[in-house]
Amino acid sequence: MSHIDTASILLTLAAVFGYINHRVFKLPTSIGILLIGLVLSALLLLFGNESLRVKADVFVSEIDFNRTVMDVMLSFLLFAGALHVNLSDLRSQRRVVAILASVGLVVSTFLVGTVAYFIFAWTGVQVGYLWCLVFGALISPTDPVAVLGILKTVGVPKSLETKITGESLFNDGVGVVIYLALIGVAAGGEVSVGEVGGLFVEEVGGGVLLGGVLGSIAYFMLKTIDNYQIEVLITLALVTGGYQLASYWHLSGPLAMVVAGLMIGNQGRLMAMSDTTREHLDLFWELIDEILNALLFLLIGLEIFVLDWSPESFFAGCILIVVVLASRMFSVSLPVLMLKKSREFSPGVIRILTWGGLRGGISVALALALPKDAIGEEARQAILMATYLVVIFSIAVQGLTLKPVIARLMK
Repeated sequence: MSHIDTASILLTLAAVFGYINHRVFKLPTSIGILLIGLVLSALLLLFGNESLRVKADVFVSEIDFNRTVMDVMLSFLLFAGALHVNLSDLRSQRRVVAILASVGLVVSTFLVGTVAYFIFAWTGVQVGYLWCLVFGALISPTDPVAVLGILKTVGVPKSLETKITGESLFNDGVGVVIYLALIGVAAGGEVSVGEVGGLFVEEVGGGVLLGGVLGSIAYFMLKTIDNYQIEVLITLALVTGGYQLASYWHLSGPLAMVVAGLMIGNQGRLMAMSDTTREHLDLFWELIDEILNALLFLLIGLEIFVLDWSPESFFAGCILIVVVLASRMFSVSLPVLMLKKSREFSPGVIRILTWGGLRGGISVALALALPKDAIGEEARQAILMATYLVVIFSIAVQGLTLKPVIARLMK
């Protein structure tokens, strides 16, 4: 099946599921599409005829979820999200965001990985300790796509929204470095502390620097013309070309797009755009964001076909939902306890940050990218199952209940 055939089917399914959700269920669009796709996929697996199940399985298996998310969708979604983040608000929460995206992430990685090792062993699934740490690394970062998509529909206090959004935008760089380093060790390679530090500087520092340079070039171009069609095209070129350049130089493309988006959305919006350009730019990137979010959440729902639904892996995954939440609560407590003497926090901030730390398609993509030869099929399927269950719970349960949870805790 060609790429255009696959894209046509996915767009059609997303449109139909979105229509059904809007007319019948009235859930947030992305969540509604995910749940409809998930339920229909489950019904097809359980009750569909063999021929139709095989065709669906082949269709989903042919989609390279990892490349689709990490190399195609992510750059657009991160840039679109960063466009609407106020830089002044982010600066005011910089210490909390920095601790959550670094120390908190490392702590969560080792907590989740260590507990997961004993849970997998207890349920009869053989997963090595280092691969459990890899699971901790891929599931600990909050997903900016899921977080930004859900926060649009939830009335969060500005300070809390900035904390949650800022963390989700910046913790990918740290998470990917930890993930790659742990895979190198788990696969039998030797990775020194110096190499990890070098990887961190190259990925994170290089990505931030590249984003700043590209954002400055785009800002200059926007400031010197007044033509909204060309200006929108400049931002589109910034995302597509900038992300590919980051990949070519082995820098953090996500961080580059976040930094560029912050520059264009703040300095560029205030000093380089007319009212007409601002209006068209916002509408264009909002539409890109909504379409790609719909497709991403649809893909997550359809990925049920690539899982090995063994009882042991399913049981372990259900337990790990609680483990991931508990580790999240412990890790977000760190900045609150460290900074509470010097600043005030909103009521229930730890529980809100815990429940609002959503996981999404990036975690699934990283789980699907685990090397089969190095980890073994049983261990890979167990980690993939646990990742999928955590992500589905995060989006469907945490995402749908975040608004009432915040309302109750903020009283």
